[in-house]
Amino acid sequence: MSNEASDIVSTIIAKWCAGFATLDAAALSSLYAKNAFFFGSNPKLYRGRDGVADYFNGLPRWRKPSAAFSEVNAAKAGPDLINMGATITFDLAGERPDFVVKMSWVLIREDGEWKIVNHHASSKAPLI
Repeated sequence: MSNEASDIVSTIIAKWCAGFATLDAAALSSLYAKNAFFFGSNPKLYRGRDGVADYFNGLPRWRKPSAAFSEVNAAKAGPDLINMGATITFDLAGERPDFVVKMSWVLIREDGEWKIVNHHASSKAPLI
């Protein structure tokens, strides 16, 4: 993992986890590109920052949600493009069982800032 890509991804992960801890849809959606594609924990494709905000506003209002990223891999795919793959463990303080997902992000530099342009979560459990 390149240091620059790793540093950029680590910064966004920290902001993402902070936003998720309070289910702050505005803070979370601000991390995404204007034309982002977002596949979360349901089958719907959400588009753009408004779509990302709709997704997070639609989640149950858990009292103390948290997300922990592990197995983070990041690599520059071009001067303004970073690929990231990780595992996320969600802890919802007993309000529902903890669960683990595979996450991939594609980040682009948009208006001088790094933003998530593609977000894809999928089951960690094998499907086949």
